[in-house]
Amino acid sequence: MNFRHSICNEAFEKYSFADACKAIRKAGYTGIEIAPFTLAPKPADINAPQRRNYKDIMRSEGLTFVGLHWLMVSPKGLHVTTPDAELRHKSWTHIRGLIDLCADLGDGGVMVFGSPQQRRTTGGLSRDEATQLYIAGLADVSEQAEERGVKILVEALPIGQSDVVQSLEEAVTIVREISSPAIHTMFDVHNAIDEEETHAYLVDRYFDYIRHIHVNELDGKHCGAGDYDYKPILDVLRKRGYDGWISLEAFDFTPGAETLAAESLRHLENQIRQLPV
Repeated sequence: MNFRHSICNEAFEKYSFADACKAIRKAGYTGIEIAPFTLAPKPADINAPQRRNYKDIMRSEGLTFVGLHWLMVSPKGLHVTTPDAELRHKSWTHIRGLIDLCADLGDGGVMVFGSPQQRRTTGGLSRDEATQLYIAGLADVSEQAEERGVKILVEALPIGQSDVVQSLEEAVTIVREISSPAIHTMFDVHNAIDEEETHAYLVDRYFDYIRHIHVNELDGKHCGAGDYDYKPILDVLRKRGYDGWISLEAFDFTPGAETLAAESLRHLENQIRQLPV
């Protein structure tokens, strides 16, 4: 089987959207994942003609829209687990707007819900109380996501980033509790640094709940800039018939967007060639 490769666009933030799409396709990717803040400070303000234009640009460059990530970078001040009911409502209204944006930019798509600062405990709440507010919010927006053909993915985060959903097991527990066709989880190499089991074991164990893969080095650099061995994960994905996207999300843009994009994909392709037949 052949994997489908995409890349998160924030490395290309200084490019025009059209130029970013050209560079991404030139590097060999067929999918693009978008951080909404790269399109507008308030993503909900992106009007229908603008959304159609973004969609047309992606298609004209031969790219498939994969989904959204970094959901709550802007506008500033949002928080989905705060005890402040008014702010919590405003924050989940923002998520509802992103569901519509995600659906309008492509045929469905995924929304990777990381956003550590905007979901961690605050206002004196316990970890369990904040988690319950997060679950309630997800359940509340799940019907809209299902209607629009969008999948919201609960992303487990390292202990140092957030105390709400810190392991893939916790993410899957939430997915099971909500039990909606629109709520799933995903796997991110960098964010699994605190997991006790091997990454390949986790991907295999929770494969039925995983709808997206983020690849990067454990320190957040692009694939191949470190010594992480992707082969065990790729082998599991191949054996299990994974048909989703493998998406590069680098956090260190020092090498330059086009360089890190090309080097990452070449490295992954080399790892794939080494998989057992």
